Amino acid sequence: DDPTLERHFKGHKDAITSVDFNPNMKQIASGAMDSCLMVWNFKPHMRAYRFIGHKEAVMCIQFSPSGHLVASCSRDKTIRLWIPSVKGDSTVFKAHTSTVRSVDFSRDGQMLCSASDDKTVKVWTVNRQKFQLSLNQHLNWVRCAKFSSDGRMVVSCSDDKTVKLWDLLSKECIHTFNEHKGYASYVSFHPNGTSVATASTDSSVKVWDVRMMKMLQHYTAHSGAVNGLSYHPSGNYLLSCSEDTTLKIFDLVEGRLYYTLHGHQASVTAVNFSRSGNHFASGGTDEQVLVWKTNFDQLELNQVNKSSASSPTRFSSSTTTVPASHKGSTSLHPIDGELLNKEEPRLSAHLNQTLEHIVRQLDILTETVSILEQRLTMTETKLRECLDNQQKLITKTKYS
Repeated sequence: DDPTLERHFKGHKDAITSVDFNPNMKQIASGAMDSCLMVWNFKPHMRAYRFIGHKEAVMCIQFSPSGHLVASCSRDKTIRLWIPSVKGDSTVFKAHTSTVRSVDFSRDGQMLCSASDDKTVKVWTVNRQKFQLSLNQHLNWVRCAKFSSDGRMVVSCSDDKTVKLWDLLSKECIHTFNEHKGYASYVSFHPNGTSVATASTDSSVKVWDVRMMKMLQHYTAHSGAVNGLSYHPSGNYLLSCSEDTTLKIFDLVEGRLYYTLHGHQASVTAVNFSRSGNHFASGGTDEQVLVWKTNFDQLELNQVNKSSASSPTRFSSSTTTVPASHKGSTSLHPIDGELLNKEEPRLSAHLNQTLEHIVRQLDILTETVSILEQRLTMTETKLRECLDNQQKLITKTKYS
């Protein structure tokens, strides 16, 4: 089935910057340029909580893995940890010397990383908000920083047009990706930690392999800057949002645009899948938070989980470009979520298996070519050395 728009929440007085689901699926939180954090309850007739504490715009919010805390960061240079209840108690600490753009909990909920306009990424303990380390090689504002699923790495993106991969043990940058024409405004690790996805102001979405350190996929389906991303928990789908007012869902296994969703009246600035993947949320400059039911993953969810467990990555190593004029997109009505046109049917399971087999064979061929290239380079180097030595001998003989 196709995604459907289930609910919308209105209460913010300025553009939404961030949305996240409580893991217990009883609440959804949002941050906005109006300096407020709001926690919306899914139960009917329960009022939303408006948390006021930040002195300037709230740039990012996130529930802790337990759902007992919400972290928020702001232009006021602080991070706050809130208890998402009626009282809305919070602790606050000055984290950076400039705007804090993003916050992210480690999977075990023990650590928090933050990205800032002061060009740094910092890591903190959640329990006592104790500073742990700073990552300092970016040359401009850091827009976003995220932990890997095992908590050993952090990926960050900056206005210096780089995406950096950091090893937290050595505190060193282990790789820098430089491919974006614009700058990456958002970055996220694949659930299995083998790749990262980036959203760029050049309207592209890219997927990078963090083991081979190369680009896997490149999508150019949006017609405006891409503001946010979220991986489906299966790792097989990627959700994006853009200045072009749309949300797009990419099928990463087949390397294609899967859905285009219309629901916002203006730029879409934030998206997030729920922890189960059954729902996703979006927020925009129209001051609305929309909650959608995923639907499309239900039939294959069990199969997806099995294949994800047996195969850590299912991407083709070749670059796939999806044109913006993709004809099989799906539009959703902004009010009731009714479908205006439908996506073409999914490929059969048999054909899927055949394609996956071809992809695996291509990967093996790519590796083989890479090894042959290395050997050829070594042979060329040795040949050059032999020729140089021969030339020296000839010269020596000539003048002796």
